Amino acid sequence: MNQLPCQLYLISPLDVGGDFPDQLEAALSAGPVAAFQFRVKGVSVEQATALAAPLKSICDAHDVAFVVNDDVALAEKIGADGVHLGQSDAGLKMARELLGQDVQIGITCHDSRHLAMEAGEGGANYVAFGAFFPTDTKETHHRPEPEILQWWSTVMEIPCVAIGGITVENCQPLIEAGADFLAVSGSVWNDPDGPAAAVRKFTTRLGSE
Repeated sequence: MNQLPCQLYLISPLDVGGDFPDQLEAALSAGPVAAFQFRVKGVSVEQATALAAPLKSICDAHDVAFVVNDDVALAEKIGADGVHLGQSDAGLKMARELLGQDVQIGITCHDSRHLAMEAGEGGANYVAFGAFFPTDTKETHHRPEPEILQWWSTVMEIPCVAIGGITVENCQPLIEAGADFLAVSGSVWNDPDGPAAAVRKFTTRLGSE
């Protein structure tokens, strides 16, 4: 798994209404993206399902894994490819029992080697470390060093995701440390040249390895 080049993992903005499906289409058409995480807060199951449907169709058309943030029930309902869980969300064991073996389950491990080992040994498909840099996407209290990615890639086979304030300009140390995926949000959706241009920039950077 770790021999693969580092890949892009897009995380949605909180507002995925309006013209966001067009933005997602543009982003996924611009370069290779491994996964897209659907991350909305404070909406009903019905609203979330309605918002997710067109986005999942776009991801399916581009062969991009569609991952639901936090919500195991929603992931099951819409047939998502994966679910991403934080430390305070539904437990890994419960999620696995509900979703089965074919759904990818990722776990946020902050800056903790212990939490990462627990997740890996518990059957997670990937672990996420961060935030590596300041981010406006969510409040963060953990700031790991890139060395944790290097450590993980030497002790475990399952992939690791680097997250938190990652841009084209600051991502090189994370790639070199062994990140399998770069999780990016604001640096793509808020790029002044548009999300397609942002994905092309990341593609160039990731391809330079």
